[in-house]
Amino acid sequence: MRAALLALIGLVLSGVPATAQTADEIIAKYVAAIGGHDKIQAVQTLRRTGKFVGSGGFEAAVAQENKRGNLVREEFLLQDLVGINAYDGKQGWKVEPWEGKKDPEALGEEEMKSILEDSDFDGPLIDYRKKGHRVELAGTDEVEGTDVFKLKVTYANGTVQYYDIDQDTYVPIKIETQRMIRGEQREYETTVGDYKQVAGWYLPYSIETNTKGSSNKSQVLYDKIEANVSIDDRRFHRPAPVKAAEARP
Repeated sequence: MRAALLALIGLVLSGVPATAQTADEIIAKYVAAIGGHDKIQAVQTLRRTGKFVGSGGFEAAVAQENKRGNLVREEFLLQDLVGINAYDGKQGWKVEPWEGKKDPEALGEEEMKSILEDSDFDGPLIDYRKKGHRVELAGTDEVEGTDVFKLKVTYANGTVQYYDIDQDTYVPIKIETQRMIRGEQREYETTVGDYKQVAGWYLPYSIETNTKGSSNKSQVLYDKIEANVSIDDRRFHRPAPVKAAEARP
């Protein structure tokens, strides 16, 4: 009986991957794969420029500026009109000129949760405990033929993201996001790829997003990402209303 039990245990253990790892071990390999903690921390600002491609071939120019301190500004250029979403580390605001709106307005609940995620300079996996997040290994999976580790990230505000980490390269290839908005759960899928080195840090140049279950996808393709460029803090702060600004001498 004892011999049979030992044989059974050996059989079971032989089915456990030798590469079985904890969430923290996977994150450590992810950080090393994209450049290492020192290279990442040496980057103080990022400016991304490229284009947005929507369903039906619709295109628009986009830009995103990030600065440490959770500052972010996102621009969307369409028909000579520039829409803006921004966060200055304390408040989020937007300008939507499509219907003649020129004055800045506060971001809505879902927009605010989204821009808080975008303002995280390093992403939620790096120093996640300091940010108040919880990360756990949710098993393994396969994404379009690629074996992945699935990391579950739970934000302090309740948002949940599943990061699918390529088991060979240790970089994310897909992110699933679940947000509660006014008591209703909304789910999104984001595919990231085309990683290139920027100041020693590998960043994705292709980001494709869709509502989970929908075939309508939008894609942001960056043609340039610049590191440590000079960005004035005032670009992130909510400006005065246009009429008030025009009234100044």
